[in-house]
Amino acid sequence: MDYATTARQIRRTIINLANRSGSPHVGSCLSCADILTVLYFDYLRLDPWEKRDICILSKAHAAMALYATLVERGIMSRDMLDGYYVDGGTLPAHLDRATADGIEVSGGSLGHGLPIGAGMATAFKRDDSGRRVLVVMGDGETQEGSVWEAALFAPRLGLDNLTALIDYNNLQGYGRACEICAYEPVVAKWEAFGWNTLEVDGHDHVSIKEALDADSDGRPKMIVAHTTKGKGVSRMEDQLIWHYYVVTDEVRDEALGDLR
Repeated sequence: MDYATTARQIRRTIINLANRSGSPHVGSCLSCADILTVLYFDYLRLDPWEKRDICILSKAHAAMALYATLVERGIMSRDMLDGYYVDGGTLPAHLDRATADGIEVSGGSLGHGLPIGAGMATAFKRDDSGRRVLVVMGDGETQEGSVWEAALFAPRLGLDNLTALIDYNNLQGYGRACEICAYEPVVAKWEAFGWNTLEVDGHDHVSIKEALDADSDGRPKMIVAHTTKGKGVSRMEDQLIWHYYVVTDEVRDEALGDLR
């Protein structure tokens, strides 16, 4: 599996999509591209589709990253991207599950993906279906109380078919997560709540895959993936402004140069 080439193409699609639409959140999309690459190309069981694993992108403002990944995976038609973020279009800036295959949950208000995923995982366990649920969250998102309600609920029911990944780029809309809330120690908190908790470099594809494959020990699994906001584009890396700034033609050309 050529992770690097696939992830680079996903990032190029994100840049072009952001430029054409004038949509924000490009930095958030770039930071989770490697995570989505490993999930969709080397981990999720998607065939047969009606019995597929479920992947919830709870940080739904990074919709462009999921759209680009679904296109590369062949789940979504590339033509659908033409209707992104336009009046009467096909794809909204925040995820809507009614728009296309592969959009499992509508999102926008943060903190809902993990509790929804825990509910799905509970149903799959009761049905003995063997299906798994993966939830990709932002680090700022974990300031939501609903996240911690789900964090308490999942170990109690032994949801070893539930895995959550935190895209820990330490930048949210108005600053660094660790400065806005009492965020650390992240790993110790999830361990204390009863999760099998691992830390990885969120841009190291092999490490991500190894963490996903690791034995869950009968518990839900939390993977804290250390990432860089704007990863792959030198101008954007670890820069708060790319949570909201739009991609001009000049920035697009420079970014695509970095992603050759």
